[in-house]
Amino acid sequence: MEFKYLAFGILAFFLFVGLEYIAAIRKRKKHLFKYDSSVANLSIGIAERLLNLFISASFIDLFYNVYENYAIFNIPNHWLVWIILLLVTDLVWYWYHRLGHEINLLWGAHIVHHQSEEFNYTASARITTFQALIRNVFWCVLPLIGFHPALIVTILVVHGGYSFFTHTQMIGKLGWFEYIFISPSLHGVHHASNEKYLNKNYGDLFVFWDKMFGTYMEEDEKPTYGLTHQLNSYSFMWQHFHYFMEIAEACRRVDGVWNKLKIIFGRPEDLDQDIRPELEKRFLPHKDIKKPTQRFKLYVSLQIVVSVILLFALTFFYQGLNLEDKVFGALFILVTLIYCGALLEQRRWIYYLEYVRLLIAAGYLSFTFETYGFIIGSAIMLFVLNVISPLQEWYLNTVYHSDDERISYLLRKK
Repeated sequence: MEFKYLAFGILAFFLFVGLEYIAAIRKRKKHLFKYDSSVANLSIGIAERLLNLFISASFIDLFYNVYENYAIFNIPNHWLVWIILLLVTDLVWYWYHRLGHEINLLWGAHIVHHQSEEFNYTASARITTFQALIRNVFWCVLPLIGFHPALIVTILVVHGGYSFFTHTQMIGKLGWFEYIFISPSLHGVHHASNEKYLNKNYGDLFVFWDKMFGTYMEEDEKPTYGLTHQLNSYSFMWQHFHYFMEIAEACRRVDGVWNKLKIIFGRPEDLDQDIRPELEKRFLPHKDIKKPTQRFKLYVSLQIVVSVILLFALTFFYQGLNLEDKVFGALFILVTLIYCGALLEQRRWIYYLEYVRLLIAAGYLSFTFETYGFIIGSAIMLFVLNVISPLQEWYLNTVYHSDDERISYLLRKK
């Protein structure tokens, strides 16, 4: 039943995103949504929800294990305990969040949440599985204190639900409310790259932790959202791994274990800022991106819709599915999300990702019907088509709706 509730949470997310978009149109603020950025945001969110299906149960088990074997206190179930637990949860979040900005290894997991140059409900979806893993380790403090895991899970749902609604520009300052709670305006400060706003407002629900620890800041100038060095890429893989690659490159350049550890656990602002541009030149070759047509946007949107439908089905039926259903379904969704990022970057290797998607589907049919004919037949068909016809050129031309000169250019690029 738990997974079915999560499935309806997916629908609720898209309902509120839709309502926010309608409100933005009515208030002539449609510019708050940028198509490429929104697709990238949703892709990352879909991947996190998908992968968390495979690990969420293990973390609940971990909470119970810590509670039953290591709890310091035996805290009873009382209405006052719920209030205390909410306060303690937000305090743990504050320090998890703050350390996520102050330690390179943790920032590598959290930076994805700050890459979006737009600030709306889609940006709230930018949570990676790396971040979810780290966050749940911090949550283990709660059962260790002695709070019952059932109470913890309930409070975490409320806590996480509230933070979703703070990612919007459709709500302005809220007066007295901001003396107690984090508002969209205050959280917008946290997402801003303005120098005066950096490393401010780590709280998720209450503002007094920031005031207590000296990290509080009100919005007094228009925020510029995103990173201080904007990513300028919608590649699904690059968004997830670029900062870990920067850490690895920085470690490669120094000798000695101690010096490497100082980088891994050091502060992001102390990392060599020239590393990312060098890695971008190496792994993100110069792009000549043609302005996308409406047909192209419709095609990309279709990929997201298919991914959401499959994610909903996997989540709703998760407990009744066999291993093959889960693995092939997850692989198909993940490859599709990588495909969406490559589409936005207008890469030519989307052609090979289509091969992979077809082979995943054929592999699933082979397992389902207990015959390898589907996957062998698909592999042979793809090989023959690629040999006897200019299939790649036709495919790129169809997807990108471009001219022969443009396709010839793409075929020469990586």
